[in-house]
Amino acid sequence: MIQSDLDPQIAAEHAVELAEKGLTFMGIDVYDPTNFWMLLLRFAFNLLICWIIIQFFYYKKSRRKDYYFTFMLFSVTIFLLLFLLQSIPMQIGFALGLFAIFGMIRYRTETVQIREMTYLFVIIGISVVNGLSMEVPHTSVVFANLLFILIIWLLESNQFLKHTSTKIILYEKIDLIRPDKQNELIEDLKNRTGLDIAKAEVGHIDFLRDVAFLKIYYKDDSDQINTIDTITRFS
Repeated sequence: MIQSDLDPQIAAEHAVELAEKGLTFMGIDVYDPTNFWMLLLRFAFNLLICWIIIQFFYYKKSRRKDYYFTFMLFSVTIFLLLFLLQSIPMQIGFALGLFAIFGMIRYRTETVQIREMTYLFVIIGISVVNGLSMEVPHTSVVFANLLFILIIWLLESNQFLKHTSTKIILYEKIDLIRPDKQNELIEDLKNRTGLDIAKAEVGHIDFLRDVAFLKIYYKDDSDQINTIDTITRFS
């Protein structure tokens, strides 16, 4: 009968140690349950917060599916980049500077408007917070995300900020652009456009063609952003 010299207690301790270390390949853990579930939970939470902001605040007014696509992918990319590379030594200022450069990019197809740029910056900021706040208590992270949603809801609500739409008009009644005929000008614009115009500003004047560019401010009850209102010149 063969008797083994292996101590059962030592073997059990060794097995526990191997189980804690997990399977490795080329010196890197193949599976870390703590890190893996933290990634899933934080990714789902970050995606939910960004989706709420984009779906219920931005898209509700703008109806721009192209920016919807851009914001969601920005959120996913930045979060995964920060979460997976947080163990690599990198100055946080350099990281934020890099994202700021990406955030200030003007796409070649059209100029990114200030509202879209603001939401892009918010999405980047939320993803940075959720991706790097590993040592911050979970309640603080959740509260910070809820603050984002609350402040955006307050600012987008018509109860605090009344939205005023604008249009650029090429106007031919050159005699009504004089300051003393401002009321007649607004009344004529109301009758011809059907809009509730509050103010009209006179821009470029062409006396050779007897036309002038006007920028009108009006109240829009639809509560949606009209992207063509931002066009100020002919291409």
